[in-house]
Amino acid sequence: MGRIAVGTASWTDKSLLESGWYPPEASTPDARLRYYAAQFPLVEVDSTYYGPPNEATTKLWAERTPDGFTFDVKAFSLLTQHPTKPGALYKDLRPDTTKNVYLKDLDAAVVDQVWERFLSALNPLADAGRLGSLLFQFPQWFPTGKRNKAYVLECKQRCAPVPITVEFRNKTWMSEENQAETLDFLASYAIPYVCVDMPQGFTSSIPPVTAATSRDLAVVRFHGHNDAEWESGSVQRRFAYLYSEQELKTWVPRIEALAEQAAETHVLMNNCHRDYAQRNAAQLLDLLNVG
Repeated sequence: MGRIAVGTASWTDKSLLESGWYPPEASTPDARLRYYAAQFPLVEVDSTYYGPPNEATTKLWAERTPDGFTFDVKAFSLLTQHPTKPGALYKDLRPDTTKNVYLKDLDAAVVDQVWERFLSALNPLADAGRLGSLLFQFPQWFPTGKRNKAYVLECKQRCAPVPITVEFRNKTWMSEENQAETLDFLASYAIPYVCVDMPQGFTSSIPPVTAATSRDLAVVRFHGHNDAEWESGSVQRRFAYLYSEQELKTWVPRIEALAEQAAETHVLMNNCHRDYAQRNAAQLLDLLNVG
């Protein structure tokens, strides 16, 4: 069985800091990351979706965590074809507009620069052996099709040798008629499919299918089941869901099955409301009997 690493999709969320999960002595960014890394071997960086990081910051992340600790990094919104605030772009690359921009709105040379700078900022993590993978979570308006498959492969090529993982939010990828084709496509290029547990019945809903499409890495992300708030527009309300132990237990054999097929399996709790993700991640560590 491959290594199973469990963590959460944030360590600096405002409501987490307010929850009391961190001890009083962990009152600085340095102390909080060191404390988090003593509890879990894995974290997902969510802030990089909203704005690219800089090398000085990622260097500090590497210095504040022990050998064996892993950062999975969420790709910048522009690169996943989400709307992006002009102010989130590098200052010298910002277009002259106050409206959100999309990848298609920018010149190819600007796009190349965004890719280059985003990836180079992660070098300190890679050099320290702390960089796991880059998560590309594509939007609801990114359906299955030839053009979008080509873009997935472009992302893989641009990021190499750092592996990418792919999470879909358009149901066509994993519909009954397309599911096998989607998984075969990802497996053909050894791109890890991100298995999800999330509310069902929405355009963005993806069924809780577990599949290892890469021998190197499998990923599971837990989004909770707060159905009533899923499309509320409030991130805090959407993810305000605490899993019961019984719900987590049903996932244990599925996670272990993934670990039989991949060298590493990353399990991430994205129910980031107060300390819900940390509490559930700790429960999963116990249930899976991994450290």
